[in-house]
Amino acid sequence: MNELLKVNYDNERITLSARELHEYLEVGTQFKDWFPRMKEYGFTEGVDFNPLKIEQVRIEGNREVKRELQDYQITLDMAKEIAMIQRSEKGKQVRQYFIQIEKDWNSPDKVMARALNIANQRIETLQIENKELKPKAFFADAVATAESSCLVGKLAKIIKANGCDIGQKRLFEWLRANGYLMCRGEAYNQPTQKSMELGLMEIKKRVIDNPDGSKRVTTTTKITGKGQVYFVNKFCKKDDWLSHAKGNKSLWRCRYKKARKSDRITLFKWWSWSEGQANT
Repeated sequence: MNELLKVNYDNERITLSARELHEYLEVGTQFKDWFPRMKEYGFTEGVDFNPLKIEQVRIEGNREVKRELQDYQITLDMAKEIAMIQRSEKGKQVRQYFIQIEKDWNSPDKVMARALNIANQRIETLQIENKELKPKAFFADAVATAESSCLVGKLAKIIKANGCDIGQKRLFEWLRANGYLMCRGEAYNQPTQKSMELGLMEIKKRVIDNPDGSKRVTTTTKITGKGQVYFVNKFCKKDDWLSHAKGNKSLWRCRYKKARKSDRITLFKWWSWSEGQANT
């Protein structure tokens, strides 16, 4: 089967780029106007699609121009429905392509492989019965995967499993507020120089060929193995990770002044919350 569009198998469901689908379908409407209309067909953010920023690289004359674009990772089911809505030959062609991918994904061999993987994960979880050993086991897992990097969302799960109640969104806010991620500009949510020099984070880039011959580069911030151990230690030792809240108001003021307008409320909430935690 020829690959018409690149799909991702990283999650439990197959996903792909909405912008790449738009380009393949050769829709006359601009993407920024087209996708909001597609969402009106009953699709839900967080269920059928998730927003993300991508970097597009074009050669204009003798110079390389980079632009940050809005994209969305959409599920295969959403992509099939969108293809059907278009009522075009391209839409019919790509929908058949998606149906074939789905058949392969649901083949006995693939289903069995996923079932075995889930079973192995459950067995590992059931073996950790002692409540006091659970944080140590999850931390050991972070150390064991020290050679591989992970997404911020995965790090949030590891930290939460070690006893600190924090989700992906709050972790992103904390990393920006404490100078580990950029909080403004084109490099928003990318590692700061501090994070890179400490070896806590890295940037994964992927070059994508567009149908029109241009190329674009997507960037993803990942936490290195060293960074995973560093942040688990920092969050699970309350006195350590909350020490900045005790008498360090000048640092927060500096970050507040430098932050873009939309992040200032978040910084203020984090400072207020950490002040309360530090006094408990």
